[in-house]
Amino acid sequence: MRGGWPAVRSRVVRGGWPAVRPWVVRAGAAAGVVVAYFLLPLDHLGPQRPVLSQLLFALILTVVAVLLLRQIRHVLVDRPDSRPGMVLSLLIVLSVHVFSATYYALAKQPGEFTGLHTRVDALYFTVVTLATVGYGDITPRGQSARIITVLQIAYSFVFLTAAATALTQRMRDMVVRRTDRDRDRDRAG
Repeated sequence: MRGGWPAVRSRVVRGGWPAVRPWVVRAGAAAGVVVAYFLLPLDHLGPQRPVLSQLLFALILTVVAVLLLRQIRHVLVDRPDSRPGMVLSLLIVLSVHVFSATYYALAKQPGEFTGLHTRVDALYFTVVTLATVGYGDITPRGQSARIITVLQIAYSFVFLTAAATALTQRMRDMVVRRTDRDRDRDRAG
């Protein structure tokens, strides 16, 4: 270690560029989703443009669900060239923020929510709903808010649980392969 910085091993890939660690890409992409959530002009959605709001929500959520299912399939068929850990975790973060943006836009309509006023409130409500904690400080009052909340619960139960299970399975398989490879190397050496 020189100059206070730890030694870092890096690989060079085609074209002479250093390889980027997957966790760096994943963290950067997740940070991008969070930054986009706070910077996108969500105030232009909601009661001002209900049809556009509903179409965007349905379209984005459908695309995310299809991508989740695709990655889950890659894990189940043990596709070696896929990186489900990176993609699944990003899609889970994206799902949370899609619901948060929807709640935030929906809260602009009077009578839909009590206690939800900011993007942080919407993100908080989404995570509390996802975790099934339900503190009760933010409550869906209107029919649309209740439908979206029920949809989030069902979506989380089906898609995010399957994604988390697939991710766990992939990690378990990697640990078993690495253990087998190390054991075979020890026997050979």
